[in-house]
Amino acid sequence: MSQLSEELTHLKHHVSYPASRAQVVAACNNMMDVPSSDRDWFAKNLPEGTYRSANDVVSALLGRL
Repeated sequence: MSQLSEELTHLKHHVSYPASRAQVVAACNNMMDVPSSDRDWFAKNLPEGTYRSANDVVSALLGRL
């Protein structure tokens, strides 16, 4: 499975929605199989807010690119 696929699966299945930015970042910091540089990028780029789904998280990140 690709790294991106693993990260998306994590967002879909390991985060309880609705979730605040802090809750999503905390859940994603537990992805020990993801390089720390990716986790750091995620934490730095995810905007404040409440997310209703993994799709909301991905949309927010894509808006930051």
